[in-house]
Amino acid sequence: MTPRDGRLRTALTVLTAWSALAGAALVGAAPASGVAGAHTRNGTVADAKALVGKAVAPGITYKEFDLQAAQGVARAHVLSVDLSNPHVRVDLLHSAAVASRAAVSRLAEAQGAVAGVNGDFFDISEAQHPGVEATGATVGPAIANGRTLKAAVPDGQRFGPALPPGTNTKNVLGVGLDGRARLDSLALDGSVRSSRGRWALGGLNQYALPQGSIGAFTSAWGGVSRKRAVCGTDIDRAAPCSGDTYEVTVRRGRVVSRASTPGGGPIASGTTVLVGREAGAQQLRELAKGQAVRIQHWLVAAGTRIRYRFAIGGYPVLTHGQPLPGLNNTASAVRTAVGIANKGRRLLLLALDGAAAYRGGLTIAEVAHTMRSLGSVDAFSLDGGGSTTMVARMPGAGAVSVLNHPSGGAERPVPNGIGVFSHG
Repeated sequence: MTPRDGRLRTALTVLTAWSALAGAALVGAAPASGVAGAHTRNGTVADAKALVGKAVAPGITYKEFDLQAAQGVARAHVLSVDLSNPHVRVDLLHSAAVASRAAVSRLAEAQGAVAGVNGDFFDISEAQHPGVEATGATVGPAIANGRTLKAAVPDGQRFGPALPPGTNTKNVLGVGLDGRARLDSLALDGSVRSSRGRWALGGLNQYALPQGSIGAFTSAWGGVSRKRAVCGTDIDRAAPCSGDTYEVTVRRGRVVSRASTPGGGPIASGTTVLVGREAGAQQLRELAKGQAVRIQHWLVAAGTRIRYRFAIGGYPVLTHGQPLPGLNNTASAVRTAVGIANKGRRLLLLALDGAAAYRGGLTIAEVAHTMRSLGSVDAFSLDGGGSTTMVARMPGAGAVSVLNHPSGGAERPVPNGIGVFSHG
């Protein structure tokens, strides 16, 4: 075994399992603590599977342990979720609007989740476009309780670290109507039809639209300005905003207003705002006030054609038991990830600790190997750094508490996450 292979295996050292964590103070309750004294047999990450977990609810357990990684000790927090348990389900944690953010603990409390982690990467800053509002909307597709909320932005418009080779912004982790988790890719399929013709829809509730396209914004978007949607290009997020734009508002199947620039404010139920840039703007200019328009959109699963009850964006790091080729093994950070085990019947939610003693974190290659050692066959990376947060409502508690230390010292508001629900 080469030294590099040895680093990728990530040696496990359980320093103080279930011990109280030291570090930055949290908003809300302190991290959970429990019994100490768990030990490994041979110092590999696989031993973490043998650690006794603390029950959160039937079918849901939590454990923490330490990893000796390339940049020092990293502390891992893991939720194991048995999807075969009829009283357990997972779904999207999200605010009332796609373009809005809240702390994971608040999202979990609002939706009645017993546990959860943060989710997809998102539009966090618009310093490259002065005067344009950051939307807070996520990069990838999102489905909540069977309802499509949004589609993916172009790859070049993505916020977050570089994608591994062969992955893209359409990648999702989802749970189908069959109750099984899997990795897939969800592409938007939609159209705008009128007497002027049929035009393909290039976006749905996205902070960035493909060049030359038309995007649809529904009440799910919220009240944030739609200006960001026409900024940047398909290959350069920092490129200037387009000067050739047009917006059409369609209510109950007819055009009710038109504008030369994207607007803002809440969108009423039964109303869709169409935003076009370049060729898409030229097409929308053909629609007259009062004209009948039919808008359709849905997400198509590339790999399985299955219908999803829940889906969240990110990118795969492990497929069929093998790490993706070309994963970065030099940049370490605090991470959030989710693994799939037992033929899609179990999820393993991982959040690293952001306290100062553990902030070296893991490389994304180490994440893949760690998830495999925990029993995952497939694994998916979510947003990390200051966003990484795990919460749970432990038995007897009246509310969820934060189990890890977010690296910023308090929870960062995020647009979505994975919620774990228990129904007795």
